[in-house]
Amino acid sequence: MNWFRKRSESAPSAHGSQASNSASPSAVDAPTSGNAPAGSNAPEAPEAVYGAAPGNRPPRWLWRAFVLAIIAVFIAIFAWGALGSLKSLGVNLLIAFFISLALEPIVVWLVRKGWKRGAAAFTALMGSLALVVVVFSMFGNLFVQQLVQLLQAAPKAYEEITAWIEQRFDVVIPETGELVDQALSEWGNDVASGALLVGTTIVGGLMAVLTIMLVTYYLLASGPKFRASICRYLTPHRQTEMLRMWEITQVKVSDFLNTRIALAAIATVVTAVFLLILGTPYALPLALFTGLVSQFIPTIGTYLGGALPIVVALTSQSMTAALIVLAFILAYQQVENLWLAPKISAKALEMNPAVSFVVVLGFGAVFGALGAFLALPIAATIQAVANTYLRRHELVASPMLADPPASKPAATAAA
Repeated sequence: MNWFRKRSESAPSAHGSQASNSASPSAVDAPTSGNAPAGSNAPEAPEAVYGAAPGNRPPRWLWRAFVLAIIAVFIAIFAWGALGSLKSLGVNLLIAFFISLALEPIVVWLVRKGWKRGAAAFTALMGSLALVVVVFSMFGNLFVQQLVQLLQAAPKAYEEITAWIEQRFDVVIPETGELVDQALSEWGNDVASGALLVGTTIVGGLMAVLTIMLVTYYLLASGPKFRASICRYLTPHRQTEMLRMWEITQVKVSDFLNTRIALAAIATVVTAVFLLILGTPYALPLALFTGLVSQFIPTIGTYLGGALPIVVALTSQSMTAALIVLAFILAYQQVENLWLAPKISAKALEMNPAVSFVVVLGFGAVFGALGAFLALPIAATIQAVANTYLRRHELVASPMLADPPASKPAATAAA
């Protein structure tokens, strides 16, 4: 018996509706045989096979899409792992790019004097490296001696600080010997692995320095050729926009880095002279730390850089000396912000302190200490490009855009 019939065959037609309504229920409900009744003109209904309908089978593209999705997931996992492995290389390339931008004006100046591009790039790079070596060689011996003395005096300073804290706050702090014994008991078995890790870190650092120098030299030596190789894949209009953006980035980043270096050098020299006059020990390493931190960490860099000299003055001299160092740090910050920095960075990019602080925190959270160090140049580049391409409008007159004027004191009535 065929129980699967098409709807058009099983349903009554429009013309035979009255006849079917008058038919008995038994005739309607009774199953029909596979063969047509004798004398009827209805064609024989074809047999339908269960499960042969297209809707009961998945589409042909489903399995192909499933396989492609699995392949895409594996490719994404591999790409993520590869990017994680190439993170250090990307950081080195970024450092080399910013160094090349800082040295580009020197190379251009030498080329205008008749030097070849490769010789000018090599001279600028080696000259900068020689300048760093000369500075460290001039103060290196004294710097190392004072740094060693600082490390040797650290246990005594720790004891004095713990004694002061215990007297003031009635707490018990472990002594130096207990900390050393605890460290040896926990990490004594890892001395060999630690030494191997230190050696590997030194080798990795040397390789990173070599990579940065080679990439910097390549960017300096083939600057126009490198830009031309990029422009070949762009339309003339896009080439103009790309070269304009490159020039803006180069000028702003170069000015910004040179300004930071100059301000760091001035802060280091002034702080060193002040600490030497005050008689604070370890003046040179403390001054160098203060100069670098105060210039490359915005807003709170001055306070972070000045905290270490204050602590050293407090532990090695007296409370009076620490207060004098604190007053010097605050006074120098005001002089730098109000007079020195505007004079030196007249052409450099100025950023809002709150924006720069948030940028440093964000880059530091994502890329670590080096990200915090490079946050300001990157933010300077982004802001320079935005200031060039974003349209600015006239401001409307509103009291929300300016501080209210100071109220004048009431005039005294004439007698």
